Amino acid sequence: MSACSSGPAKPQLTSLEIQAIQAKNFDVDKKTSFDSSLSVLQDLGYIIGSASFETGFITAQSPAKGTSGSVYFIGMLPIPVSGSEQKTVVTVAVEAVGPKKSRVRLNFVDKTRGGGVFGSGENDTPILDPVIYQNAFDKISETVFIKTAQK
Repeated sequence: MSACSSGPAKPQLTSLEIQAIQAKNFDVDKKTSFDSSLSVLQDLGYIIGSASFETGFITAQSPAKGTSGSVYFIGMLPIPVSGSEQKTVVTVAVEAVGPKKSRVRLNFVDKTRGGGVFGSGENDTPILDPVIYQNAFDKISETVFIKTAQK
């Protein structure tokens, strides 16, 4: 008998390591960071669910991508399946850490909702790839630069 092996397990990140990936300080006030973050999400095609400057909290999601119309056959009975839907949800928390300093923390999560023969289910997977966060912060930095140059 042989056991299935999926290779070595990835080590779990500590909360400080996750914060290091998901957060960045900017040398601008909270309003500039908030507006820049909101603008970048819209530029990337995210649908804004909520945005509150007072709390510094933004929620958004990508348009859903998915498949539908699949049919499974069990015995001789066709069973339609609703397919699956995938989207990325992001939350942004912006806080002032000084008069001209702010901190932006992003949290990206892949949400998959699937239909199956025996029902549907949801699966949320945190995205912890540092490159994705760095790309987002680079775009926010560019927008911050443009907004401060216009003042």
